Amino acid sequence: MKQQDIDRELADARELLDAPSALHLAYTAQDGTPRVVPAGFWWTGRELVISTAETAPKVAALRARPDVALSLANGDSPSGARSLSVRGRAEITVVDGLVPEYLAAAGKGMAGEELARFEEACRALYDRMARITVVPTWARYYDFGTGRIPTFLQELAERAGR
Repeated sequence: MKQQDIDRELADARELLDAPSALHLAYTAQDGTPRVVPAGFWWTGRELVISTAETAPKVAALRARPDVALSLANGDSPSGARSLSVRGRAEITVVDGLVPEYLAAAGKGMAGEELARFEEACRALYDRMARITVVPTWARYYDFGTGRIPTFLQELAERAGR
């Protein structure tokens, strides 16, 4: 997929990327089996940043097999469903203290005193964190309400005369 196509898909999905929801991270675990886990994230405009404890099982697994898929979705009804699918490679950096994007991600869903208490609790919990970044190498945004749906569904609808 060309970078300009990836950039267009991500720009169209900006509302999803800015929302306070979690994404789903799919990766291959140490035992070779697939895993999908929810994760908070921050979109920098270039990369998705996921933060976790440096001892989290996914950190070792991603070091061994860095290819990942990410999914982000919302919508209360089939006609309002929107989703973003991304593929890329995870890169891990361990940082002292908190990953700055971790607090930025938390700030999408909380503010003021609640965010301050969260930050205080996290600073007491984490001496170090793993900063996992994924630069998208492929992305696709779907908006079912506007008819922006997967190609196979478009083809089925066309054959059905819809």
